[in-house]
Amino acid sequence: MEIDLRGIVVVVGNYGSGKTEVAINLAVNQKWAGFEVRIADLDLVNPYFRTREARTVLSGLGIDVVLPPEQYLYADLPVLSPAIAGLVKEPGDVTILDVGGDDAGATVLAALADAFKGRRVHMLQVVNPLRPMTRSIEGCLKIQTDIERASRIRITGLIGNANLIDETSPDDIYSGYDFVTSLSADSGLPLEFITIAYELLPAIDRQRFACPVLPLSRQLVPPWKKAVEFGKVEI
Repeated sequence: MEIDLRGIVVVVGNYGSGKTEVAINLAVNQKWAGFEVRIADLDLVNPYFRTREARTVLSGLGIDVVLPPEQYLYADLPVLSPAIAGLVKEPGDVTILDVGGDDAGATVLAALADAFKGRRVHMLQVVNPLRPMTRSIEGCLKIQTDIERASRIRITGLIGNANLIDETSPDDIYSGYDFVTSLSADSGLPLEFITIAYELLPAIDRQRFACPVLPLSRQLVPPWKKAVEFGKVEI
């Protein structure tokens, strides 16, 4: 199964959900699927692990990366590039917006209300069931409500991103999938896809999933670790 998302794709979630890693890998996945892809860094509240950290790799793959003005690139300041509104108005094949965590990060979307008018927006909530705030259905629904209130946009789908980074096991993937499937049923939101780290793929029974799988190559790593090189894998 292939991921089927076109136009504006807004990636949101709580702090620690892995939304930026998902956004980066989704951009690469869609580029390899033959689409023109742009990705914009709208994380204006967290100075660490932002899309801008992977801009060289993404640009090298032919993905257009839209960042804050150069002088503010590493500043923890609420600087929203005017180019973002232009992307929303003319999204092309796929335009991915990587938004800051929780409702605080999602407030930036309210400033784009005029640009969003009349356009279909896929706003996807990334859920890692192995994180404290999203271990329960209630916790996930609260985060959904808070983000929707701050952004003034309704979440339209879910992304399952069950992981414990290097400690993730196949059982974590299976139990995480079961959790987000239940969350999908309770919330009425479709499960668009789940993620699995490349190194875990050989150990996973993919027949257990009734949704697409996004292979994940970790790009946002501590300074003492090397990012995983992107590689094409048939799913």
